[in-house]
This record gives sequence, C-alpha cells and structure tokens, in this order.
Amino acid sequence: MAVLVGKQAPDFKAQTVMPDNSFKEVTLSSLRGKYVVLFFYPLDFTFVCPSEIIAFDNHLKEFKERNCEVVGVSVDSHFTHLAWKNTPVDKGGIGQVQYPLVADLNKSISRDYDVLTADGAVSYRGLFLIDKNGIVRHQIVNDLPLGRNIQEALRMLDALQFTESHGEVCPANWNKGKAGMKPNAQGVASYLAQNAKSL
Repeated sequence: MAVLVGKQAPDFKAQTVMPDNSFKEVTLSSLRGKYVVLFFYPLDFTFVCPSEIIAFDNHLKEFKERNCEVVGVSVDSHFTHLAWKNTPVDKGGIGQVQYPLVADLNKSISRDYDVLTADGAVSYRGLFLIDKNGIVRHQIVNDLPLGRNIQEALRMLDALQFTESHGEVCPANWNKGKAGMKPNAQGVASYLAQNAKSL
C-alpha cells in the first residue's frame, strides 16, 4: 500500500455527477485553495457504502464551514452514480447527496491512490485529507466491511487547520478546543505534566 502522506495528491480528470445531478468532467486540481476529503468506496448499490455516503452528506455543512470539499469516488460509471442518487433511501439509494461523485470506471484513480483490492475488482474504503496546496496530509484505508467514522475525518481536518494556524502539534485524542503541544522537548514535558493521566 502506497503512503501518499507528504506527497502531491495524484490529479485526475473524470466524469462526475455534480450536486445538481448534471454530468461534468472534474479535475482534482480545480479544487486547489480548498481542503479536500477524497474518499473511495467499493460500489454503488451496496451495503456499508450508502451509510457512509449519507453520513458525509449529513455533515457536509461542517466540512464546508472549514473550507473543505468532500468528493466521493468509486469504480462505477457516472450513470450508475446518478441512478443511485435517484433511488430513494428507503429503497437502498443515497438520495440527493450534495457533493460530487466521481466515476472511476477504468480504475485509474483508484490505482493512483493504491486502494484497489488485490483482485482489482473494487476499491477499499480509502480516505485522503488533502491540504490547500494539494498535498496529502492524512490517509486511512479500511477493509470492505469496515465503515468509516465521519467525526474522525472532521477531527483530522480540525487538527490540520489547528497546527497550520498555531504552529503547535496535536497530541493523542486531541479535539477542537483542546490545548495543543509546542513541538519541542519543553512543550512535550509541559503538556504531559498537565494531561498525561487524561490521555
């Protein structure tokens, strides 16, 4: 599995279903200047996937408030994405989610992000947090049965923005509103003296 953290996020150009259900060829680089949560899921019309896709949509306002775009990718066509959006939630659909769904029919994006399953059939549940300069700052890849925690994606975005703004690092179990740690020996000692028992 490739580690992309610290590297330029692989760009792509692909057919995408937009929030208004139009089709548009989208590039990742067009989002430069914003944070991006790029997540991969195995297939449309499956089981864990709709819960994640809907959960991202339920929290979309929180990502937008942080200047972050959410983009979903699977190896389905844009036509299948649209059909899934047009299927009611109580019938196994995802409803009118308001972020782009990218079609990776030739699997080139999944291959570039190294999230294809061993047999190359579908993508694992990869998630990549990309900063405003297009650099991957966080990645996580789950096996197919294991759904992601959307609050954790928000927490990592908050942590990245905190360290960019304050020049401090985020210790274990850090959450927005908590103290950071100065990235030196004195900072570590001071933080642990006050917080070690609550970690």
